[in-house]
Amino acid sequence: MTARVLVVDDQAVVRDGLVLLLGLLPDIEVVGSASDGEAALRLVAGERPDVVLMDLRMPRMDGVEATRRIRAEFPDTQVVVLTTYTDDESVFAALRAGARGFLTKSADAEEIARAVTTVMNGDAQLDPGVQRRLLNTVTGTGGGTGTAPPGETPGPAARPDHRSRFSPRHAREAARARRTPGAGTPDAGTSSGAGTPPGGLTPREAEVLRLIARGLSNAEIAAALFIGEATVKTHINNLFAKAGVRDRAQAVAYAYRTGLADPREG
Repeated sequence: MTARVLVVDDQAVVRDGLVLLLGLLPDIEVVGSASDGEAALRLVAGERPDVVLMDLRMPRMDGVEATRRIRAEFPDTQVVVLTTYTDDESVFAALRAGARGFLTKSADAEEIARAVTTVMNGDAQLDPGVQRRLLNTVTGTGGGTGTAPPGETPGPAARPDHRSRFSPRHAREAARARRTPGAGTPDAGTSSGAGTPPGGLTPREAEVLRLIARGLSNAEIAAALFIGEATVKTHINNLFAKAGVRDRAQAVAYAYRTGLADPREG
């Protein structure tokens, strides 16, 4: 099934780049682009896209208000936020408005396509770092930027996140993961920690789950464990089935609940 996608971003170079990128992907049809929330609403009314890729900071009507209006008036259209802002207030505001996905602009074509498919299927897709910090905030273990859930005092002003997928931060995350006991060893099924993993998980699947809970992407997990990205995906599919979870957010919650991961890490 082809996904009909609308791109919304106030920066022409970003907007045009996204349109070009998405146009090269199979099973995605770009039905239009808009430079602000008001224009996005008009296009959604006329084109009825399946998914809107929504920037947050825009003139006239920002992405949060546009998301709220789209979800209220056109409930069959899902919204994935694609932004440079990853502070807690931006995340909570977008999710409260009805966004089903939240990615940073460091996301590659595969991640964007996966998010489009995921939200069309009724599930959620969050940037791994955002997912980790959101869970830290909800569980009260810290790691966010100080913004609280609805009804509490918001945190500091939003700061853009200009991370690259190949940034020093990601290199540090991968290096730290390699120092995790059991990481970086051949995929031979040896135990990476004390005790037997819960739920019938193999030691390697448990290790992959720990790294997911640390916020690493599939590519970073592959680099950390010195295995192929396809192998990582196989482990993830297997552990999702064994743990009875549908997405990374549920997997992280499972890791915390079973003690496989410590929310204070990261």
